[in-house]
Amino acid sequence: MPAPKNVFGRSLLIASAVALSTALTAPVALAAPKPSTSPSAAPPAKMSTVGGARLGRPGTQVNLASGVPVLPKDVTARSWIVADAESGEVLAAHNAHWRLAPASTLKMLFADTLLPKWPKTTEHTVQPSDLAGIGAGSSMVGIKEDETYTVHDLWLGVFLRSGNDAVHVLSAMNGGVKNTVAEMNEHAEELQALDTHVVSPDGYDAPEQVSSAYDLTLFARSGLQKKDFREYCSTVRAKFPGETKKNKKGKEVRETFEIQNTNRLLAGDSDVPVYQGIAGVKNGNTTNAGATFTGVAERNGKVLLVTVMNPQKDESNEVYKETARLFDWGFRAAGKVRPVGELVPPKSAAQASARPGPTASSGEAGGAADQVGKPGSDAVVSAAAGGGTDGVGVALGIVGGVLVLLAGGAFLVNRRWPLPDLVRRRPRP
Repeated sequence: MPAPKNVFGRSLLIASAVALSTALTAPVALAAPKPSTSPSAAPPAKMSTVGGARLGRPGTQVNLASGVPVLPKDVTARSWIVADAESGEVLAAHNAHWRLAPASTLKMLFADTLLPKWPKTTEHTVQPSDLAGIGAGSSMVGIKEDETYTVHDLWLGVFLRSGNDAVHVLSAMNGGVKNTVAEMNEHAEELQALDTHVVSPDGYDAPEQVSSAYDLTLFARSGLQKKDFREYCSTVRAKFPGETKKNKKGKEVRETFEIQNTNRLLAGDSDVPVYQGIAGVKNGNTTNAGATFTGVAERNGKVLLVTVMNPQKDESNEVYKETARLFDWGFRAAGKVRPVGELVPPKSAAQASARPGPTASSGEAGGAADQVGKPGSDAVVSAAAGGGTDGVGVALGIVGGVLVLLAGGAFLVNRRWPLPDLVRRRPRP
């Protein structure tokens, strides 16, 4: 499946390079105002313009024209975005840069920051201090003190059960919560996610902890370029280690219990069917944030990202229902609608592209390189997860990630990655 080809005029390339250079050197305050402890009921009149001027405007931004389907009317979220995951084009958005409480969708940034740090087989024995400071009412996977877990176990707990206990254990392994928060904020800045301010690594409500639909989509796009991230966020169910106990014979045994992904578009629910082509990513829900969700889905060779923050309609699973409606619209509109903005590349990729060069280079923008092929080449991989997981099958045929340096100093990021073939060959649970 060849990567889409984009042709730009030299004048457009030069203009893009100038605009990109200006965005990278502008003070952060211009792109992201100071976090608010009490967000207003209405979006600010002016928001960040990272990714395009229209994304900084309040209200819905879409270029409706002949042949473009009308947006669904029953979307009540305070903020949302529909983007092409590979080209980075934002097809439509609503208050994309409104800084709101993110809830557990912030765990995407946590994972993208920490996943490369340890092999899956690394073991850690949990100390009481590892579980200190977990917020009341937090979602938990059931980690016990003095028990030993692999890093693979812990990541399953983060992605499937949104376990704040798993986040705190991994943070302890990473030098503590304070160090982890600092690294997450640093990585957010590298990704140009300038609406984000991390206070708690698990997304638990905290004063001045904010992100935006735009930034959450950047986190998902960066994370999905990591093979482990793709496998974990697409896993429907897995076995998790329980507590060590003595059986009737006095022998110590440690049984496992099943955990299931809380992403209802992936696992399904009584009022939400599994969404065709869904492959992750992460959901969240707290008092301040309401329900939040970022999802990725593939259909007919097109990969879309949708982020929805805080639907105002009080119905069961509303965040998933509104996400599904926006996915449906996006797949119908793709190739017909003119974008209103773009998902920007990480700073390092943008700065590297500003240096003129006669040759193209390949790599992974915003993540560890994996499955990188030559420009225009096809690669088919197997994405089987171990540890008794279910929901990761044969990966889709893909084209390796490419950074193309173009004349005039600008660049185009064409990113394709293998998404697990989750639901089209699996009946609804």
